[in-house]
Amino acid sequence: MPTQDQKLTQQMYKSLRLYSGSCNRPLAQKIADILGVELSGLALEKFANGEIYARFDESVRGADVFLVQSIAGPSVNDMLMELLVATDAAKRASARTITAVITHYAYARQDRKAAPREPITARLVANLLERAGVDRIITLDLHQGQIQGFFDIPVNQLSALPLFGEYYNNMGFDTNNLVVVSPDVGRAKAAKMLSDMLGCDLAIAHKGRPRHNAAEVMGIIGDIEGKTCIINDDMIDTAGTLCASVRELKKMGAGDIYVCASHGIFSGPAIERLNDAPIVECVVTDSIPVEVGGKIKTITVANEFADAISAVYGERSVSKLIGGDFAL
Repeated sequence: MPTQDQKLTQQMYKSLRLYSGSCNRPLAQKIADILGVELSGLALEKFANGEIYARFDESVRGADVFLVQSIAGPSVNDMLMELLVATDAAKRASARTITAVITHYAYARQDRKAAPREPITARLVANLLERAGVDRIITLDLHQGQIQGFFDIPVNQLSALPLFGEYYNNMGFDTNNLVVVSPDVGRAKAAKMLSDMLGCDLAIAHKGRPRHNAAEVMGIIGDIEGKTCIINDDMIDTAGTLCASVRELKKMGAGDIYVCASHGIFSGPAIERLNDAPIVECVVTDSIPVEVGGKIKTITVANEFADAISAVYGERSVSKLIGGDFAL
């Protein structure tokens, strides 16, 4: 006979529906396995002219819908449209709530007007998601934390830093000879958090950026001479800037260099550049599908997303069972 807790859990998960876009189904499947639910059917197709079509294969009336999508890859705009179209389909099918589980939030680099007549695309995407009918966002390491303020709906931002902290702690480095290097001043706070987790020193690279996807290291604040360096960033795109920075650090006397980032976008020759760079390895999460090999390794964020979904859904479901309203 099931216990009372087991019955409550079965009732709670009765209305949870987990769906995946086409970009990162392997991660969505891992999340489903951890939650103990099926990765339900969402048909995604394209018309001959490239327009996106989405249809749910089952009723979502009254259900709490979680849409897992990584807005990334060569067809990044299609991935965004998939999420918007699927959200609209769920809303028109009378879903109770719709949560967008965005493992990588695209267009986040344009989060302010750095020059006249520029867009703020991070806000534009937020507006699109809200207008489509998304009730909540669960995401991982936004390019800047203040992007959460672009939304008028709740945003749960997860962090990969604890995963990297655990990963490097398990490698048994000599912390007296270890330093976490922030790739720029803007990343210093996150780098400080990682250095605290590892119990080691912090250094900050001062860079100039003459154009997009290009930067020059102007100097280092901190001691890296002969030390093992860990460079942490939120994303790696073409890896041109990163690899140039690594070579500059080597010229400045750095020892072994490790690289970690929350999102491995890896556009163009990025993987080739990283494998040719003087680094020991590059570790990224599986927030974006990555071809593992050479110096590229991944760690999964499935448990973190599963915990977040369970927390959000559990509170809603308990509220529903006792007949009340709950705002998380």
